Amino acid sequence: MSDKRYYMACLDLAGRSCLVVGGGVVAREKILGLLDCEARVTVVARSISDGVASLPVELYERAYASGDLDGRFLVVAATNDGTLNRRVHSDAEARSLLCNVVDVPALCNFILPAIHRVDPIAIAVSTGGASPALAKRIRDDIATVVGDRHAGLAGELRFLRPWAKERFATYEQRRAFFDDLVERELA
Repeated sequence: MSDKRYYMACLDLAGRSCLVVGGGVVAREKILGLLDCEARVTVVARSISDGVASLPVELYERAYASGDLDGRFLVVAATNDGTLNRRVHSDAEARSLLCNVVDVPALCNFILPAIHRVDPIAIAVSTGGASPALAKRIRDDIATVVGDRHAGLAGELRFLRPWAKERFATYEQRRAFFDDLVERELA
C-alpha cells in the first residue's frame, strides 16, 4: 500500500443520485451514511438483505450493468465479488465519477473516514485506508472531548457570521473576533 495523501473535503450529497452496488451488511452501512446526508440512493444487487430492503432506497435485485452509473454523482461498490468491484471501479473511472470500493483503497478515488457527529459539527478521521479499526478508535477518543458544548457554540457562531461580516471590514478582523470568542467560550 502506498502512502497516498487524500484531499479532505466534505461533500453535499443532499438530493444527489448515488449508487450502491451490493445488498449485504457492508452495503447497508454505506447506504445509511449516504441517507444520513440526504442522498438519493439506488441499490443494485443480485441479492438484497432484509436490512437493505427496509431502507428508503430505490432497489434493483439484479446484476449490475454499466448503465446503472448514468446520472450518478457517486458510486460505492460493496460486494464480496472482486471481479465485479473492479468492473464497477473501471466503469466509474471511465465516467469520472467518485468511486469507493469497500476495503480496497487502491480502487478508490475517495475513501470514507470514521465520523463523529454532534450537529452541526462533523469530525472525520482517516488513516488513509491503512486501518479502519484505528480510525474508529481515534474517532471514539475524540467523541469523549467534542460534544454538546461545542455543538451549541457552533450554532451561536453560525448565527453571528452575518453580523460579523457587516461589523468587520476584513477577513482578518473577522477571524480575530471569532478566534477570541471561541477561546473565551471554551476556556
